[in-house]
Amino acid sequence: MTANVENMAYAGKVPWHGLGTKVSETITPDEMQIAAGLDWEVNKTPFMNPITKAESEDWSMLVRSSDGKEFGPCGKKYVPVQNRDALGFFKKFTESGKMQLETAGSLDGGRRVFVLAKTTQSFRLAKAKDDKVDSYLFCYHPHIWGQSLKVMWTPIRVVCQNTLMQALGSKSAEFRMPHVTEFNADMQFKAESALGLADEQMKQFQDTAEILSMTEFTDQKLWRYWASLFQPSLVNEKKITPDMFNRTMEHMNVLLHKQPGAEYAKNTWWQALNTVTYYVDHKSGRERDATMTSSWLGQKGAVKRKALAQATQLARAA
Repeated sequence: MTANVENMAYAGKVPWHGLGTKVSETITPDEMQIAAGLDWEVNKTPFMNPITKAESEDWSMLVRSSDGKEFGPCGKKYVPVQNRDALGFFKKFTESGKMQLETAGSLDGGRRVFVLAKTTQSFRLAKAKDDKVDSYLFCYHPHIWGQSLKVMWTPIRVVCQNTLMQALGSKSAEFRMPHVTEFNADMQFKAESALGLADEQMKQFQDTAEILSMTEFTDQKLWRYWASLFQPSLVNEKKITPDMFNRTMEHMNVLLHKQPGAEYAKNTWWQALNTVTYYVDHKSGRERDATMTSSWLGQKGAVKRKALAQATQLARAA
């Protein structure tokens, strides 16, 4: 396992990033905390000025209880949220059968903790009944000063495990909490309310997916779409031809027909979008853990959000 992933556990099929230790599909949040190596706390300790050697009045140090590892400085108002609280958010949903924990772990030496839970919501495309999309809640829990705890909704296409990242483009589908308060029962209720338990978001995304899967592209519109994401220099060309493609565009042209599920809704914007998400999640980057982090939280996630927005706009305008 490469450096960016510290510990990880997963239930069910091997995740798209191919990392982690397999656990039971009936695992509880308490059990997942142990299996994913998250059974530790983060505490604030005095921060010593490296120059004066005196204790700072304005800063504290975040330290992991299990090994004394320092995660970095934080302001005096910073309130650590413990891993058990992040996992505890899912407890009543797993106990009631409304969700199933699927993945949890820590990245960046423990500074970034995440939990992914599958809900009971799903849909299949009208044009391709085997093309199933499942609904998930994703909790990002950083032990980093200046970053917020986030709980977000995202759909995942089962056939290729592409993370479509609808949630990150919709304020109504995510909850953020800065580390100046505790993630207590009241805050968890606010998170549930903000997410609406993903039902409405999933319905909206299904409507979008159906439009994408029923609207065909032309070669020129498809290539301009990809160019806007991966080769902007081509966007203003009067006519784009394959001999103009850079390596990424060439790769996209092959993946259009070779990606898992390529036979579903062929020659439509749904196929075009999933070519982008499959490339980003499975083919871009050299290390799987770094790609995973970027797909969820960084630049690669932003590319997928842009791809979804543009594909939707093109399909609706057709």
